[in-house]
Amino acid sequence: MSEVYDSLMEGLNEAVAFARGEKTNVIVHQIEVPTVDVAAIRASTGLSQGAFARSIGVAKGTLLNWEHGRRHPTGPAQVLLAMIAKKPSLVSELLR
Repeated sequence: MSEVYDSLMEGLNEAVAFARGEKTNVIVHQIEVPTVDVAAIRASTGLSQGAFARSIGVAKGTLLNWEHGRRHPTGPAQVLLAMIAKKPSLVSELLR
């Protein structure tokens, strides 16, 4: 087989062994994204709920659910909100 195939199979076998709890040479990277207070982040931007929801590309209902704790942002939304929390002007700077 090819070098690429052999490399992929080696990686797959290591991943399976790691998942089984076997000792491997796998390097695990864990990145923790902080939990976010969506209402406080939005307030720091000075935007209304509708305007903030539009600016980050989510439905207003989704934003309301986040703000009221019925749901929690995950994945890219959580990362984006964490970035806005550190720099609230980011939204207006990017939307100019």
